[in-house]
Amino acid sequence: MRARLALLATALLFSTGGAAVKACSLGNWQVAGLRSTFAVAALLVALPSTRARWTPAVLAVGCAQAATMLLYVTATKLTTAASAIFLQCTAPLYLFVLGPLVLREPVRRSDVVFLAPFALGLATIFSGEAPVSATAPNPSLGNWLAIASGVTWAFVVIGFRWTAREGTALGATLLAGNVIVAVVGLSLGWPIVGATSTDWAIVAFLGVFQIGLAYGLLSIGMRDVPALDASLLMLVEPALNPVWAWLVQGERAGTATLVGGGIILAATATKTLVDWRLYPAPATKRA
Repeated sequence: MRARLALLATALLFSTGGAAVKACSLGNWQVAGLRSTFAVAALLVALPSTRARWTPAVLAVGCAQAATMLLYVTATKLTTAASAIFLQCTAPLYLFVLGPLVLREPVRRSDVVFLAPFALGLATIFSGEAPVSATAPNPSLGNWLAIASGVTWAFVVIGFRWTAREGTALGATLLAGNVIVAVVGLSLGWPIVGATSTDWAIVAFLGVFQIGLAYGLLSIGMRDVPALDASLLMLVEPALNPVWAWLVQGERAGTATLVGGGIILAATATKTLVDWRLYPAPATKRA
């Protein structure tokens, strides 16, 4: 139960990203750079595995992760929180193509079947009107950047599997990604002028809690919770992300966005269950 609660807390912390980014008056580069600066300090304390040696593989995957974080923060600043997170969740659609090409992993029949709902959800989100609002000043550009963040996140997932095969600590990759974001974000967002105490509190929360504590809890939860249960618990993040934006910012996502996002989440949950039944993990022997 403690491990499951840790994963649930992880998903809850992850889900606050959209509302927190929108609540901060700083620009996208500044938010991303400061968030990762605080995150680097938190990760070094919370996750000993982040102190592992950096290899070329760590840097490569770290760059993909950095691109994902920068794209997601920028997309969240431009479009609705719902569109940003739901469009990023289309990463399995791109993994269908990238997995066989990069990892030489065979395509399973269940993967092909679930391509249709992922594509349908993506098309549904784009079919709706994207009205400009105070919290979504350029939803069209934001949606495209969110899709790009889904593509880069697919590369991150592939990179994690690649580094795992080499025995590389994933914590080092996570740290590398945040270091890159901190350097790039602060370089492009400097100088930081007019930041309020609320802005500083928000970026500190994002770095220390939404990234640092969240990944610390994730490492605890993943030790004892089966992959199926973990995957389903983590769906709390995209489900709650637009809810926090509505409660904090009064942001209302369009009907097409909510319907498309619902299709993507339902497809993800169903595919997780189907894969669990069709491709069970091999039993581990206890000494």
